[in-house]
Amino acid sequence: MNGVVKVTKEKPKVTRYSRKIGRMGNSLGVSLPKALAEKLDVSQGDEIEFIENAHGEVVLKKVRIGHLPAQVRPEVLEAFYDVYEEDSGILEDLRDR
Repeated sequence: MNGVVKVTKEKPKVTRYSRKIGRMGNSLGVSLPKALAEKLDVSQGDEIEFIENAHGEVVLKKVRIGHLPAQVRPEVLEAFYDVYEEDSGILEDLRDR
């Protein structure tokens, strides 16, 4: 599918995925089922875009591939983003000093 998966409610042959929304820092997040991640050709560190069209359909599209330096483990980067998201106000205050 070239990294694009169209999720609609109206097509007769629709593959449906169900996930619970969870908390990720101060935001909400949802995991991607393995089969959907494979269709999108995404992995940890990649960026996806959510596009809502005029019909109310939401399209997920892979934006770019994230490449980490060899010495940076993905779980360390993810933990950093969690801390940054939770404490961004504190970090901004420190930057402005």
